[in-house]
Amino acid sequence: MLISRKHPAIRWCQLGLMALGAMLAAPLLAQIPVYDYKIINTYPHNDQYFTQGLLIHDGKLYEGTGRYGQSSLLRLDLQSGEALQRVDLAQRYFGEGIAVVEDRLYQLTWRENTAFVYDLQSFERITSHFIPTEGWGLTWDGEHLILSDGSHQLYFLDPQTMVAKRIVAVQAEGQAVRNLNELEFIDGEVWANVWMTEQIVRIDPVSGTVTGVIDLSGLRQQTTVGGSEAVLNGIAWDEATRRLFVTGKLWANLFEIELVLRE
Repeated sequence: MLISRKHPAIRWCQLGLMALGAMLAAPLLAQIPVYDYKIINTYPHNDQYFTQGLLIHDGKLYEGTGRYGQSSLLRLDLQSGEALQRVDLAQRYFGEGIAVVEDRLYQLTWRENTAFVYDLQSFERITSHFIPTEGWGLTWDGEHLILSDGSHQLYFLDPQTMVAKRIVAVQAEGQAVRNLNELEFIDGEVWANVWMTEQIVRIDPVSGTVTGVIDLSGLRQQTTVGGSEAVLNGIAWDEATRRLFVTGKLWANLFEIELVLRE
């Protein structure tokens, strides 16, 4: 059996509980704003989807899923969770983050050094690009595709070539924040799931400084899950309605939430 770098047993051993705790405690001690959440609405989500990328574009919900032999790109009905459109990746690809740039939809792969580009309407594959790093999260800031590779770095890429124009190191009070995963660009900030935690960090895209921490502790307990790797992952922002959605790998629900600044 293939044990991936994203397998919980391997990564927990590598990070260690104390190291992970220290990483999460640092922003709190540094007085970086912390946000709790309020659940506004709950929607169905297929608990067999290993969520790697999530976004809303023009009111439509898109998801990229992972795992070898199970990776897909989907357009979903928010109310029912049903797949309205779908394309599956070949078994040798492990799907990762997704982003929309104009009329094209980009999807990363994890270790295959490949990014696929699809027509947004038809899901027909247009082309592919080589990427020199692992692919984890992906988002679009209006000028660059922003890629995470599981480290503390964000790569700002030319969407035509997928070549990095700049690289930003993410830190909270000088401490690197690693395991950056699924990404979303919201009101001039990069929001990133910190893999294997219940937190999202808000990042200044110029300096890489963490400007806020969103604590989603307990949200996983509000749903049922389809497997042991059911960690928080997936951020979607509907800019038109200013609604925020989150989910996790193998979660049976997608949540619309509202942030509440912790006093």
